[in-house]
Amino acid sequence: MEIEISEKRDNKILNRTEVFFLLKYKGEGKETGASPSREAARSVLIKELRCGSNLLVIDWMKQEFGKRETVGYAKVYETEDRLKAIEHEHILERNFGAAEGEKGE
Repeated sequence: MEIEISEKRDNKILNRTEVFFLLKYKGEGKETGASPSREAARSVLIKELRCGSNLLVIDWMKQEFGKRETVGYAKVYETEDRLKAIEHEHILERNFGAAEGEKGE
């Protein structure tokens, strides 16, 4: 899996870096040609951006039709407290899963 950062900008007001990326893959998913999971994309982005796993969230990912490419938008926060204060609950659940007490409710 290869990643290209197409745009990277600092948002001083929200204390975060915003990243648009292109993920190229050969079908690492369960089925041939399946797009990569959010977890796999997060791990590649964390390595590329050299940030902590608890500071990066992927806002959205969209597969390019007919291509083995996924475009997406991610945000890297300066602190975990800032991330939790700004991000919506559904984005946090998509990236980090449900909290221990929330599972099964």
